[in-house]
Amino acid sequence: MAGALSPSAHSPLKRPLGIALLVAVTLAHLWLSDELMEDRLGFGAQRDAMRRIEVSYVRELAVAPPPVPAPPQPRPTARPRRAVAKAPPRAASAPASTVLEGAIVEKVEPIPTPAAPAVTEPQPPPALAAASQPVLAAPTAAASSAPAAAVAAATPAAAASAATASFDWPPSTRLTYVMTGNYRGEVQGSATVEWIRAGLRYQVHMEAIVGPAFAPLLVRRASSDGELGDNGLTPHRFEGEQRVAFKSRRWAMSFDPERVRLPEGREVPSMPGVQDEASLFVQLTWLFTTQPQMLQAGRSIEVPLALPRRVEVWKYDVVGQEKLQMPFGELDTMHVRPQRQEKSSTNLTAQMWFAPGLQYLPVRILVQQDVDTFIDLQLQRAPQQAAR
Repeated sequence: MAGALSPSAHSPLKRPLGIALLVAVTLAHLWLSDELMEDRLGFGAQRDAMRRIEVSYVRELAVAPPPVPAPPQPRPTARPRRAVAKAPPRAASAPASTVLEGAIVEKVEPIPTPAAPAVTEPQPPPALAAASQPVLAAPTAAASSAPAAAVAAATPAAAASAATASFDWPPSTRLTYVMTGNYRGEVQGSATVEWIRAGLRYQVHMEAIVGPAFAPLLVRRASSDGELGDNGLTPHRFEGEQRVAFKSRRWAMSFDPERVRLPEGREVPSMPGVQDEASLFVQLTWLFTTQPQMLQAGRSIEVPLALPRRVEVWKYDVVGQEKLQMPFGELDTMHVRPQRQEKSSTNLTAQMWFAPGLQYLPVRILVQQDVDTFIDLQLQRAPQQAAR
């Protein structure tokens, strides 16, 4: 009788159906709590979710001499202004047929310096290193047919538009990296960076996987969506996601010309040329392609960067030239290193090695917190590109 009344004899946990039900309920609670946390804390990932542009990669990018930017055209000189003057008063003794009173006389000679207002060509404002664009002159033919006033009214923005039009944006490109590193032990994995272009719209997608792809320990994704303009990339929206086992976190930022909306909903003033975590690498590639002089050893570059809690200017130093051995051959690269931020010891910094022979793409990225905590991404194969 005592054995029949034992509570363990009829425990549902000893039945396969009961165990399966318990696992299903636990997983459902984990998923629901994650969705509720995102909704309550306002990560903003569900508003205007990004729709990914699909593209096919059909060829590999071969090492070639770096692209040479179009040389600036000489600035046109203003033509002498033609003076319009009335005839001098007619003398009393002069015959009426000599000069008609009030007739207009045109002089084609230049006006003497004291009588002519100085024509000052506009000077471009100091360029922000991360989003500057070399100012090119307007076409000579157009300037020769325009009066001097039109030449003087030419703006730096119009010249920047001409420079952007001359830049040939590369086709959609995918970079595949092998990951090594250390975080409380050895870290291995893989990563990809995709630059996708459709007309003047762009997307950048980054994905890092720690552990085997079929059973990752951690997955982190970052995506940027925006448009191409005079200053390179102009982000409109950023989305981030991080998954650890059954736990995930998503966040998003939106960009307006005057402000940036951070993940928790707070808005902060924007900065000219501001970038996000994903667009930064492509923006630097654009900068070095259009202004290769910026990649000289000893120079510094400033990039406004939107982070989840703030928008601030990050400074990068060009260390110098280094040779890197890749699985597909040896590459000449330029090493770019951020100046260490002193605000927090937990800040992650990313050193980058850009290859001029591969369209200034980053072939190595070293993400580091300290000497014992880092992730090293090195290009695993030649970049893949879509057809133009």
